[in-house]
Amino acid sequence: QVQLVESGGGLVQAGGSLRLSCVGTGRTFADVAMGWFRQAPGKEREFVAGVIWSGRDTDYADSVKGRFTVSRDNDKNTVYLQMDSLKPEDTAVYYCAARATAYTTDIRTRTRDYRFWGQGTQVTVSS
Repeated sequence: QVQLVESGGGLVQAGGSLRLSCVGTGRTFADVAMGWFRQAPGKEREFVAGVIWSGRDTDYADSVKGRFTVSRDNDKNTVYLQMDSLKPEDTAVYYCAARATAYTTDIRTRTRDYRFWGQGTQVTVSS
């Protein structure tokens, strides 16, 4: 069974940091681009960050540039999201996602471009 499992969410004060992890099981994700999305209550799911299969190229939403860093360890079939200088508006459920097409070099920001999804992890930032 192919799964993506996120962890690392929690409650943190504004200005603090969290590191999210997403482990893939059931198949390798080392050859596909991965993305992080988030969804706040009453809002659409939105792109946060993405990384191509090699880890060489990344992309970020404007709202998190300079504060969040996406990375991956293909030997561990894992992608990470380091979140620093957190703000209350970062509060959301965070999802990792994987594309189905191997070795693409562009980073997609639409949810429909990703085939596999995790169950999400809650991040709450208090003011």
